[in-house]
Amino acid sequence: MSDKKMAFNTKTIHGGQEPDKAYGSVMPPIYQTSTYAQSTPGGHRGYEYSRSGNPTRHALEMSLASIENGSFGLAFGSGLAAIDAVMKLLSPGDEVISTNDLYGGSYRLFTRIFEGFGIKFHFVGMQDAGAVEALVNENTKLIWVETPTNPMMNVIDVSAMVAIARKHKLLLAVDNTFATPYLQQPLDMGADIVMHSATKYLGGHSDVVMGALVVNDKDLADRLFFIQNASGAVPGPMDSFLVLRGIKTLHVRMQRHCENGAAVARFLRQHPKVGKVYWPGFEDHPNHEVAKAQMKDFGGMISFIPKGGEFRDAIAIVEALKVFTLAESLGGVESLAGHPASMTHASIPKTEREKSGVVDALVRLSVGIEDVEDLIADLDSALGAF
Repeated sequence: MSDKKMAFNTKTIHGGQEPDKAYGSVMPPIYQTSTYAQSTPGGHRGYEYSRSGNPTRHALEMSLASIENGSFGLAFGSGLAAIDAVMKLLSPGDEVISTNDLYGGSYRLFTRIFEGFGIKFHFVGMQDAGAVEALVNENTKLIWVETPTNPMMNVIDVSAMVAIARKHKLLLAVDNTFATPYLQQPLDMGADIVMHSATKYLGGHSDVVMGALVVNDKDLADRLFFIQNASGAVPGPMDSFLVLRGIKTLHVRMQRHCENGAAVARFLRQHPKVGKVYWPGFEDHPNHEVAKAQMKDFGGMISFIPKGGEFRDAIAIVEALKVFTLAESLGGVESLAGHPASMTHASIPKTEREKSGVVDALVRLSVGIEDVEDLIADLDSALGAF
């Protein structure tokens, strides 16, 4: 059966995959090699050096393309390495429009690295498409979208961003880390590039660091493959194997992440010690109708602010948790809690963080796949810590 005829759950297991040609291995072997024998100079069997290509990494890249309904997948050493490759498509004097609520590492890469190379970045609330289009000028080359955003769970209308990008002949890239291709597929909506921190839900087990890009256009893919090879920020075969294995259970894990996330969000909202809860599944969440239209479900990421909005209360909560682990990252099978202002978003200046709602009292949860009763009991106990 061709990939195009497969349903999503089947693609996670079989998409882009076939038994190994040497011995029929069902799982792609881990080709733990840096180089490959040649019969004559330049006479190789598809691989010559593992920075340029490795069979295990290639199997992963085929899977990445399949689950995003794309034509070309590229794996990188981290999510930031993948973003770095996209930025290298640009030239000094080019401008980028980005959401103002995004992962702190992305903000740091944009402002501390690429602004120094003459790239200008505009950060704007992308829920208002008019505000985005107002920033477009003759130097604009790229629109960078996260949806849902990290950590405020803002939902950006991808189709609206596609319309602006096509009107002005711009590239549109979507960070799909929070949603995963299980919940939304931006290429199908018209985006040019999809990015993942594959460290998160695609790997799914908090045991690997990796990034990914998926595109449809061959010319764009060729440019990115050149950057991937020339810059060399590629993952090794063991990491590629682990993420490929993680993808095979993405659909069943995401179903439980969504179920647990909904239960935890509703529990927090009714708790007397919780002030605000940010989760796209609430009917009064900004752009909830957009989320319903472009997402299959609402995911397992939630942020909240304790009643009173005090920094010390947020710290007391995350330090009191027992089942949730206080740690950076997200998307693993285990539930994690974080304090964005001092952890994932600490690289963003306080004044800029707070403009987008990332206040010192904000807590971010990555709801895992444990029994939800245990997660709720843990949160209830921790909320009694202040």
